[in-house]
Amino acid sequence: MNTLKIALVFLITGIGISVEAQNAFLRGVVLDEKHQTVASVNILCLGKQAQSQADGSFSIELPSNKKVSVIFTHVALKMITLDLLLNTNEYFVFNPVMKERIEQIGEVVVSQTNSKRVDGILALSASIVQKIPGANEGIENVLKSLPGVNSNNELSTQYAVRGGNYDENLVYVNEIEMYRPFLIRSGQQEGLSFNNTDLVQNVDFSAGGFQAKYGDKVSSVLDITYRKPTQFAAYLQASFLGGSLGFDFISKSKKWTGVTGVRYRNNSLLVNSQETQTNYTPSFVDVQTNINFQSSDVWELSFLGAISQNNYEYEPLTRETKFGTIAKPLTLSVFYQGLEKDIYNTYFGAVKSTHKISDAATLKVIASLYHTTEQEHFDILGQYLLKPTNAVVGDVDYETGIGSQLNHARNDLDALIASLEIKGNNNCNDNSVAWGAKFTSESIRDRLVEWEVIDSAGFSINLPILNLPINEQPYATYTGPLLPYQNVRANNSNQINRFSGFLQFNRKSEVGSSQIWYNAGVRFQDWQVLGGAVRGGNQIVFSPRAQFALRPNWTANMIFRLSGGLYYQPPFYRELRDNQGVVQPNVEAQQSVQIVLGNDYNFKMWQRPFKLVSELYYKWLDNVNVYSIDNVRIRYAANNTAVAYAKGIDLRLNGEFVPGTESWLSFGYLKTEENYQNKGYIARPTDQRLKFAMLFQDYMPNLPSVKLYLNLVYNTGLPGGSPSYSDSYLYQNRLKDYRRADIGFSKVFIDVNTIQAKQNWLSNFKELSIGLEIFNLFNNQNAITNTWVRDVYSKNEYAIPNYMTSRIFNVKMNMRL
Repeated sequence: MNTLKIALVFLITGIGISVEAQNAFLRGVVLDEKHQTVASVNILCLGKQAQSQADGSFSIELPSNKKVSVIFTHVALKMITLDLLLNTNEYFVFNPVMKERIEQIGEVVVSQTNSKRVDGILALSASIVQKIPGANEGIENVLKSLPGVNSNNELSTQYAVRGGNYDENLVYVNEIEMYRPFLIRSGQQEGLSFNNTDLVQNVDFSAGGFQAKYGDKVSSVLDITYRKPTQFAAYLQASFLGGSLGFDFISKSKKWTGVTGVRYRNNSLLVNSQETQTNYTPSFVDVQTNINFQSSDVWELSFLGAISQNNYEYEPLTRETKFGTIAKPLTLSVFYQGLEKDIYNTYFGAVKSTHKISDAATLKVIASLYHTTEQEHFDILGQYLLKPTNAVVGDVDYETGIGSQLNHARNDLDALIASLEIKGNNNCNDNSVAWGAKFTSESIRDRLVEWEVIDSAGFSINLPILNLPINEQPYATYTGPLLPYQNVRANNSNQINRFSGFLQFNRKSEVGSSQIWYNAGVRFQDWQVLGGAVRGGNQIVFSPRAQFALRPNWTANMIFRLSGGLYYQPPFYRELRDNQGVVQPNVEAQQSVQIVLGNDYNFKMWQRPFKLVSELYYKWLDNVNVYSIDNVRIRYAANNTAVAYAKGIDLRLNGEFVPGTESWLSFGYLKTEENYQNKGYIARPTDQRLKFAMLFQDYMPNLPSVKLYLNLVYNTGLPGGSPSYSDSYLYQNRLKDYRRADIGFSKVFIDVNTIQAKQNWLSNFKELSIGLEIFNLFNNQNAITNTWVRDVYSKNEYAIPNYMTSRIFNVKMNMRL
């Protein structure tokens, strides 16, 4: 028996030695950026898990003779991935240094006061903006996944916020207001938004109730800051949709720093997936640079410049759209002749001087110049055939509708916008005062020549709004004049001078053990429209705004916010042009009374950080300038004869659903209506009732270098408009629901979170990845507008949906040196 026991002991020991011989060991101490030890760091590898102790030490057993990835995650620190290939019984010592999450998605930039969280501003990470897939990748692509931000046009970077339109959103880069082209009418003409994501450092967004320091719009603020590099870097991105190239530089003295980026985009891949077959030759190119000169600790000078050249040539060939019902399916076939040639060239430059007067006072002077020359020329003839889908040639009912439509335009615009601004900020203990004054001069020369001729059932259709003889061709001779169905002709040369300013006060205090923040301010703007025979009256508005935030001394980390005020939007040039293109100089500013009640709740789930943000809002609008939207083109009535309202709720839950990554879920409910000339309330063009969205990031647990990015959006249908000259109160039509899923897969060879245990060819790169993107994963048919086609026999008009892009595959590569 003793001999048997001894044999069993040797057998078990041998098995243990044999098992141990197949493994290796990783040990070390986790440190932070201050070289302090970090406890409770999770270490994962192939299903095995360990955690750092109170002194930061850890140990984990790994498979030997096999390349594995070890993942270090912590609730407040950036994830680290370590690739290892160890020999049997090898002990490897690794002391990772984990960095703080200073740009955590959905969280505010870390600061002692958490000011952005208090102000109700969402801070987005530049890395998430660059990674999330979309037909128009970038900041706007991520914004469309937020509650209250709506768009059903993946070819456009434009977005509507809480019932507003595309012209009601403020966009700043380095505190300088940006402008978009005037004449663009369709999303496929938009090659590039101004924002170059390769240059971005911080992105802040507010969907309403923002402070007085921001400008005079009534919907939202997008505030972007470009990067100040700390070392040299070069980067390249290439895909089937174009590419970008850029570099960061810093002088030896570290006084000069700068970032420069060149971008090229070609939308052929997207446009060719639409139902209209075309010859499409676009060219979208821009160059941007941001240069900073730090003369001393108290003075800095910076320059922001951009040149953009967008050439758009579009030759439609054919189109076939199937629509209708199961009982009565119809097909529209269109054959085109002609060409559209558009050119949009913009030039922008701005100089900013920042002087630190003392530790508590800062003074800034900003001068900017924006110049755009735009051309929109086209002659396109479309001959259409409307028939039952299953009709056979020769059937009596084969041709339900037949006709032709000729569209002509010779539109040219030249705009020069110059501004000079001075602003300051003074801090004293828990109080601060910000102020600013700005003068803007807008010089715009504009020529509009547009007409449309419609021929249906063998005769030309005249304007229905004119008192003309009844056209009963071919049964009776028509003796009246032949006129275009639509005809717009105007020549405008206008000068708009604006003087604006703001003053706001901020204070932090305590009531008992609770923290309270106050913000109160007022803006004003004075403007006048001049030019030629046009001379508008001098107008001035005052916009008081306030914010209140409370953080009670609860166990739960919550902040309650109440903000709002009176917001004015003085008319920009496009808002002054009526439906006939004529400038109406005395259009008044639209005004909006807003109130926003919000709650910001930070909590932990699964030992990881999460945040739930909820906001209730109500906006009452007066002096409303009614408009219609066709694709991304907005046409105003140039009057102030309507009132409107918008109300809703926005919810967003974000956090680490997967360790080391950030994702979010969004829900929004919106109702917005307008009352035009006391006719009653009807839905506004941006009345998008329900919004669901998800932005999700993941990685393969056993192969974390393989990433997944998912962007899902569901919107209920927008109002689809009505036929030309019809009364919108008599005809209301909605588009179908918008459903979109974009997914991206990426193999990351190296990035900022990857540490190579041994030197190899990847050590030449700071970042290197290659990925596959699938746009419109489920191939949903989403409509942007309707085309109205006349039936020969019944004289009815059918709403033919104009569908957006279908499923598309794209390959993308990113590298940074």
